[in-house]
Amino acid sequence: MNASTLHKTAADCAEGLPGAHLEHPFGPDWEVFKVRGKVFMLMTEVPGRPVVILKADPGDAHALRRQYRHITPGYHMNKKHWITLESGEGIDKKLVGELVTDSYRLVVSHLPRAVRPIDPHTYGTGTGAAR
Repeated sequence: MNASTLHKTAADCAEGLPGAHLEHPFGPDWEVFKVRGKVFMLMTEVPGRPVVILKADPGDAHALRRQYRHITPGYHMNKKHWITLESGEGIDKKLVGELVTDSYRLVVSHLPRAVRPIDPHTYGTGTGAAR
């Protein structure tokens, strides 16, 4: 995936998630996607390079950083729980979509059950429906 399509691919995925919405709390250079007030994705440029910052399970984050050269610790975020995704070799539309959805599900799983827009344990598996 090239740099010009990374943000569009991630944003298109995020916009399709139930209850997700875009905000700009840090100014126009930062796009922040939230679900029920909780951040699950940030997008900006780090010295001219588009990046997507996503929440990740610590074990998964470690494995992803080892497997992909273009996945690094979360920029300006907790390095254990967040990853930064850049465009490059091995980064494709499917992987971006999976990482965005996983970040969203992880955040939703920590919301009170009554406000969850989906069941985070089944969403995306063919058995989970939006609420």
